[in-house]
Amino acid sequence: MSNHIMESGDNPELEALFDSISMQQSEAPPVSEPAAPEAAAAVPQPAGTAGSPTSMYEQIGQLTRKMHDALRDLGYDKSLEKMADAIPDAKDRLTYIATLTENSAERVLNATDLAKPYQDQLESKALELSSRWERLYANLLTVEEFQQLAADTRSYLNEVPAQTQATSTQLLEIVMAQDFQDLTGQVIKKMMGMVKLLESELVNFLIEFSPEAKKEELGMGTNLLNGPVINPEGRTDVVSSQQQVDDLLESLGF
Repeated sequence: MSNHIMESGDNPELEALFDSISMQQSEAPPVSEPAAPEAAAAVPQPAGTAGSPTSMYEQIGQLTRKMHDALRDLGYDKSLEKMADAIPDAKDRLTYIATLTENSAERVLNATDLAKPYQDQLESKALELSSRWERLYANLLTVEEFQQLAADTRSYLNEVPAQTQATSTQLLEIVMAQDFQDLTGQVIKKMMGMVKLLESELVNFLIEFSPEAKKEELGMGTNLLNGPVINPEGRTDVVSSQQQVDDLLESLGF
């Protein structure tokens, strides 16, 4: 067993897979040279030789091991691990935001449905009384009708405070339903920071493993890997904006 596990704390199953591939290649028996080109062409190659699925598997395994070690030595394994952990966390945060906004929308709709009948009742009763008072001023009501109008008006005025209070309660519920904005705002800010970190790590990774010819062509040096710059104005060796990131990816062919 390789001592990579003790040194880096990598996944034991991943390390065991890499070690098994390395052992298979190191223990594979040497292939004897063919007696003649004609004989070699006539005899089919056994499993494990160049061009066979086994050989391809071993080569891919060795390449993966080298890349894995390189990423670990450069410290990118921890960055990639953080990215992998951040993706499920981002999904949970988005689900949380969707749940809060859905609950808030339902509360607003329910409060509106409860408040509207109070307003409709106040409006219809007020229109009815107003019409009857207009008839009174037009001398179209009898004494008994006027007495009834006065009683109905008094009853209406007594009912108004209770109905307006019920409406105010539902309006307050609508206001309270907006409390999700504070919670979702905090979550969104954290997600934006996580997305920016993810983008920064991926850009640095892309720059690090870009071909040297491409780096020289684009004028990219190690200064791009220096991390955040407090004052990027007037400097051309840093990536400080979303537009610059887009230009960098486009120049690299992505």
